[in-house]
Amino acid sequence: MEDVNDSTQDAVLAQAAHGAASSDGTGRGGAGAAGGVQSIERAFDLLEMLADAGGALGLSELSTVSGLPLPTVHRLIRTLVNRGYVRQEASRRYTLGSRLIRLGEISSQMLGTWLRPFLAQLVRLTGETANLAMLDGDEVVYIAQVPSPHSMRMFTEPGRRVQPHCTAVGKALLAELPPGEARALLERDGMPAYTPATITDPDLLIAHLEVIRKQGYAVDEGEQEIGVRCFAVAVPDAPGSLAISTSGPQTRMTDDAAARIVPALKRTAREISETIAAEGAS
Repeated sequence: MEDVNDSTQDAVLAQAAHGAASSDGTGRGGAGAAGGVQSIERAFDLLEMLADAGGALGLSELSTVSGLPLPTVHRLIRTLVNRGYVRQEASRRYTLGSRLIRLGEISSQMLGTWLRPFLAQLVRLTGETANLAMLDGDEVVYIAQVPSPHSMRMFTEPGRRVQPHCTAVGKALLAELPPGEARALLERDGMPAYTPATITDPDLLIAHLEVIRKQGYAVDEGEQEIGVRCFAVAVPDAPGSLAISTSGPQTRMTDDAAARIVPALKRTAREISETIAAEGAS
């Protein structure tokens, strides 16, 4: 019998099972809905359940969460294992496979291309460099940028990875996590100082994240690079934990500038969220 590793995974399974039960008993959205192919929908449901669990699950757990019969789950999982999208561990439990990495990388690139017009709009509204980033594991990866028209401007190459504790986008994304998850992430990777302004105390940053949740945006006060100030907001209800930001020299990114930049960021984030939701519903 497969054992669930910890209470966190128990909670994930319970939440997923509730979502499955609220559908038609075949997974999140109901297999075969709106002209879909039932087996494909079920296979993707299983992949998403493995992702939501954040680790390995056994067949019986997948059957319980999905509401599918054990033989059906076994047949679908074996197909996914054979294709490299799921990997079976020595414990006979299953986790996401390495073949998904390439798909994820290309998907991130395409997402950046697709959403780039929103960043261009943000640059027109604020006059400063606009960035799109996502939380990937324990790191923040930048997936798109539109530069400011100013001669003095910030540049971050898409694909660059940074630790979240020292950037506005990273802190905006950390604030979206439950405090326990945010703390665990910070403790896994540590909080090195990049400038004298970098927050390196996890207790201080956890308290700071609560401020970010209440005000709805994060600020990088030269914490990653001296002389640079950034404002960021998370994209609400976005898959993959997305955030957008504007960045520029501290001499231009003043509190007066924040009064017009932050509302533009929040409005753009809502527009991105609505666009992604409309695409998923089409």
